[in-house]
Amino acid sequence: MPHAGLIDEEALGPVEGPRQRARLHLRGGKRRLRQGKISAGIVTLYDALEGAMRSYCDDLEKKAKLNIKEGENLNDDETSYSVLVRSGVLDGTFDFKAFDRLTEKALNEEIPLFDYRDLLAEIESVMTQLGVMPFDEASLPPEDPKTY
Repeated sequence: MPHAGLIDEEALGPVEGPRQRARLHLRGGKRRLRQGKISAGIVTLYDALEGAMRSYCDDLEKKAKLNIKEGENLNDDETSYSVLVRSGVLDGTFDFKAFDRLTEKALNEEIPLFDYRDLLAEIESVMTQLGVMPFDEASLPPEDPKTY
């Protein structure tokens, strides 16, 4: 993954660690898409989204304001997304279920012909709503070209 060896996510803590991973994976996912590694790029963007949601939901001040129903597990990505929409953090325009299906497909096969521009714009919108974007790429550790 794009963050391998670049950060110690655990040392950064439950909020900043996943947020930094989300930023690194957003950068790495975009690079992979540009390189034509579509399936790898999609999977990397999914991990970026997961990290961003985890960072938001693990922030105790923010979590206290979420509309979490009894029995909901915020460790489940679909549940986290639903809670964030219900709580007004996300506007709900992103089709998480479709992205989840696309990611499953990308995990099982290469998707050579896919226009990812709309998906990338939607992911960036969600990242902005979650406070992961904007960020200064110069503040991130340099990419390791050996990471696929």
